[in-house]
Amino acid sequence: MAKKAKKTKKKAAKAKKPAKPKKEVKGAPRDIKVVNIVVSSSLEHDIPLEKMAATLSNTEYNPEQFPGLVIRIKEPKTSALIFSSGKIVCTGARSMDKVKEAIKKIIKSLEKINVKITVDPVIKIQNIVASGSVGMDLNLNTLAMKLDNTEYEPEQFPGLVYKLPDAKATFLLFSNGKIVCTGTKSEEEVYKVVDKLVENLKKVR
Repeated sequence: MAKKAKKTKKKAAKAKKPAKPKKEVKGAPRDIKVVNIVVSSSLEHDIPLEKMAATLSNTEYNPEQFPGLVIRIKEPKTSALIFSSGKIVCTGARSMDKVKEAIKKIIKSLEKINVKITVDPVIKIQNIVASGSVGMDLNLNTLAMKLDNTEYEPEQFPGLVYKLPDAKATFLLFSNGKIVCTGTKSEEEVYKVVDKLVENLKKVR
């Protein structure tokens, strides 16, 4: 009986083998990590930028060069651009939880200059940058010839730029399989476009 069970297991294992390539494609996003989320929001309150710059040490403000004030937050490590209208752009966070934490810290900093924000700011993702690997070496010359929407100038830069058709995603591909993805607006979308990228790469390898 034990021998029969073993044989059945072996048969089942063999039957499952053809599904392996699919698994590889679906597993690709596991090597992809979000490294930066760029968001915009509004505090719906006028902000006295000069007072903010004079009071808070972690700020930079040069109105002659640029109308926004830069505030740097140590934890989570992020930077935000704040305008007098209350509009803000925050970069550097690796998750939406960290984005919210950073905005809460900005609101707390404003209390030091007697600016009380009473709204719960609506956060809009503008761009997600992710990096990782597709787990295979890439012949960039071949990809430049066989894929549409590519830019490759190895004398100037070692990576190939590939704009994924039907998706607002742009990839930077390197010969060792490392990739950088920009243009998506959710983590789920990152994984979807990376799946599509791997499919397209396997067709032309």
